[in-house]
Amino acid sequence: MTAQIAGIIASYLLGSISFSILLARWLKKIDIRQHGSGNAGATNTLRVLGKGPALAVFVLDIAKGVASVLIGWQVDAGEDWVPVACGLAAIIGHNWPVYFSFRGGKGIATTIGVVATLMFWPGFAAGVLAILSIVFTRYVSLGSLIFAVLLPISVALFGLEAPYVWGAVIICVLAVVRHRKNIAKLLNGTENKLDFGGKKGERHGTK
Repeated sequence: MTAQIAGIIASYLLGSISFSILLARWLKKIDIRQHGSGNAGATNTLRVLGKGPALAVFVLDIAKGVASVLIGWQVDAGEDWVPVACGLAAIIGHNWPVYFSFRGGKGIATTIGVVATLMFWPGFAAGVLAILSIVFTRYVSLGSLIFAVLLPISVALFGLEAPYVWGAVIICVLAVVRHRKNIAKLLNGTENKLDFGGKKGERHGTK
């Protein structure tokens, strides 16, 4: 059990590495949480720093999720819940990073890494619909929420074991909690739309 706990802690510490914050400090000497939407993630990096840094953040955040599951597999001792817990720990670390005053991002890219490694086909099915919603509406937050809400349903329909179903439920809850403000903005029509050109995103209804 000691190895499993150590793996979960290591996954949280890995997830707490915020590449958005680090790249913004390195490239612009700014705290990205004080610019754009205030979120430390790939979408706000796109708005504030541009396409190159945003792509780097997106890939690195996904890699954190993948690595956390790999850590879990190394210490799982045949228990499916361990890699699931390690993946969740990485997402929690991204959202509430110990290195950055517990003020991080919303965890979607890291979630993608976790889901792609743990439950690829259920995640793929939910992800297709999420991506289509982003393409047609340009609301990244809406696509993220669609992905999170559909994931537990998809995992259950694919017949995965209970640890994966409960892991997907927790992922959904975490995503909804982190997107509370976005949900309010979507409802009142002031949510930011994604600019596929990589320029600063517009605020729908206000700009």
